[in-house]
Amino acid sequence: MQTYQPPTNRGYFGIGVEGISKPMNLGNLFRTAHAFGAGFGFTINAHYSLKLGKSDTSGAPENMPFYNFKSADQLVLADGCALIGVELTETAIDLPSFRHPRCAAYVFGPERGELSPSLMDQCSQIVKIPTKFCINVGTAGAIVMYDRIMTTGKFADRPVAQTGQITKRPPHIHGSPKRRNRNL
Repeated sequence: MQTYQPPTNRGYFGIGVEGISKPMNLGNLFRTAHAFGAGFGFTINAHYSLKLGKSDTSGAPENMPFYNFKSADQLVLADGCALIGVELTETAIDLPSFRHPRCAAYVFGPERGELSPSLMDQCSQIVKIPTKFCINVGTAGAIVMYDRIMTTGKFADRPVAQTGQITKRPPHIHGSPKRRNRNL
């Protein structure tokens, strides 16, 4: 029996947190990130271990690149990687209206606090999940990652009606190779 593998897209994403208040929920976040195909995980001003994050049964830090930064000003991302803060603020973009960057690192604050002002200043955008109140970091991360694959993935469109037919996307057709004129 073959397991389902979501389509691969160009680009990548990483998942991280600043601070930590509940290690088990953080374990859930990193396990979910690993399941959704995150390219890396990271912490800022937080300690994470598999023993404390008991719910990380996939062993995410052992199976994908994992980085620990002591403070927000020490955070280093690859060139072209957008830092996206996920925080419930008045000025944040609602997640359903957000276009995910091709290459992004999503950072979540602690459940009993918020992202630091210095980290929010480093973010290219701040998004929020339109809920009435804060939800745990594992659930928030799962929602953001699901939204990312739904909006950037190569999935068939949903039917208009509940009983409608699902239309499959046509396969991508690659053009012939482009050759540079070397005589110029």
